[in-house]
Amino acid sequence: MALKVELKPGERIIIGDSVITNDNQRTRLFIEGQAPILREKDILTPATADTPAKRVYLAVQLMYLSTDIERIQENYFILVNDIVKAAPSTIPYVTRISNAILTGAFYKALKEARKLIEYEGTLISHVQTGSAGLPENSPGGSGVASGAGSESADESRSEAAVDQG
Repeated sequence: MALKVELKPGERIIIGDSVITNDNQRTRLFIEGQAPILREKDILTPATADTPAKRVYLAVQLMYLSTDIERIQENYFILVNDIVKAAPSTIPYVTRISNAILTGAFYKALKEARKLIEYEGTLISHVQTGSAGLPENSPGGSGVASGAGSESADESRSEAAVDQG
């Protein structure tokens, strides 16, 4: 079964190692195969990866899109060690991301990294407001904001992909 992706005018999508930009009208694509697929809203660039959690997401994104995973994994582990040292409450998030990576489920790791970004935002907002503690349902439990990362089929690899979790 083909993966159906609808693109808005001007929207970009990465399929494998190609960036595809839609023209000025809505387009529907049917994609078959196992190439990694990322919609524009899920893509981070080095310029937009301006926090520790976003840099972790960027490393996972690069692993998802790359064939040279080992080099990127070294950087990933440096980044997660730094974030865990700075905020030990991120350990459950980092553990879920790392477990997904180790099993080859890179798209699932991206979804977990999106949750880490949201949690980092919560931590930063608490620091900025001077709150003494974290929300009751943190860290990393079922109280993580629902809808973190997108689970819709049109933003992942096709049904035949190995790394869907």
